[in-house]
Amino acid sequence: MCAYPHAPNAPFEPAVNVQPESELDRATPRFLSTRQPPFLSKRTKNAGGVLVGGVAIAGAAAVGIAALATAAAAAAWRVRAARLEGKTVLITGSSRGLGLAMAEEFGRRGARIVLTARDTEELDRARMLLLHREVVSGPDEILTLAADLRNPEEAERLVQRVTNTWGRVDILVNNAGIITVGPVEDQSLQDFRDVMDANFFTGLHCTLSVLPQMLARRSGSIVNITSIGGKVAVPHLLAYTASKFAEVGFSEGLHAELRSKGVHVLTVCPGLMRTGSHVNAFFSGDAEKEYRWFSLGATTPGVSTSAQSAARKIVRAVITGATEIAITPQAILASRLAQVSPELTSRVMGMVNRMLPGASGSSSVPVRGMSVRGLEPIPARSLGWSAARRYNEVDGADAKV
Repeated sequence: MCAYPHAPNAPFEPAVNVQPESELDRATPRFLSTRQPPFLSKRTKNAGGVLVGGVAIAGAAAVGIAALATAAAAAAWRVRAARLEGKTVLITGSSRGLGLAMAEEFGRRGARIVLTARDTEELDRARMLLLHREVVSGPDEILTLAADLRNPEEAERLVQRVTNTWGRVDILVNNAGIITVGPVEDQSLQDFRDVMDANFFTGLHCTLSVLPQMLARRSGSIVNITSIGGKVAVPHLLAYTASKFAEVGFSEGLHAELRSKGVHVLTVCPGLMRTGSHVNAFFSGDAEKEYRWFSLGATTPGVSTSAQSAARKIVRAVITGATEIAITPQAILASRLAQVSPELTSRVMGMVNRMLPGASGSSSVPVRGMSVRGLEPIPARSLGWSAARRYNEVDGADAKV
């Protein structure tokens, strides 16, 4: 008997030994049949089923392993983040701006916060803001101490008072500083000295004051808030840039010396941030035009990052023990470019300089940004003012302007 019917005159074909068709197979057209081809043996079909099953099991196992790994990583992060609970964090320049944003973030992680700045009224407002936002468990978790850290004796007294109150300083964040903007022709020698004192020497004084206790117990963190201006020389920010280059060099060298002695040093190189600090920066030369370009860059999303995001990245870097971070993509790119191609970086900065306002030709007293604020572009004014209010860059009288 042939396996397939054929016409009477068709050539004979050898029969193929196949399994008898079931009644269902006979009733179903062959092109709709779901039967395996006859060349697949029962053993082959069983092997295929095993293979498919194995793949399914392996896929499920992979998903399970990934879920477990994610859960384990999350648990490990919670353990590491919990290490900030009860730690004493001293943040300089913390009455406003990025310093206040970092105080919020450290407070949410369970740390005790020391706020310090020169202005007592600003410190009181900052303390009330933190309590109102409930970033700490109670008023006893915040200590405010006014100090002029340009004076080394006051830095020593500050560290001693914190140590007497809470036993030790676990984390020092050197954040205090000022910003001056304007062409070099309109900068005086005193402008450079003022910026170096505020930006570099305050951090140096506090570091030298807290270092003995950290070395004695072989633990502690020192966080230096520098700038992308400490990696790339930005036109019209020469005094600021000089101080930040000094900070970066000091911080990197400090890390090299202390890493084997139990003290963690973190160098932070932020780019532009929406902290509202532009209203308290100082502008020389054509102050109105200088303020306009600077405020626009410091408040535009995409060009600048939020203070909250920057603070979160800094605190995370402290927890993970990072040695250096740049906050914004622009800062990361500029830093890498300066290392790889200094000549190209110099040319780019030269092009930027040609787009900035010209010099007035006389050294005048720098003007505070608040006094020329009304001349900035409307989008920058709205975004910048929102950040300035949130981070205590304006007092009650200025807030109504």
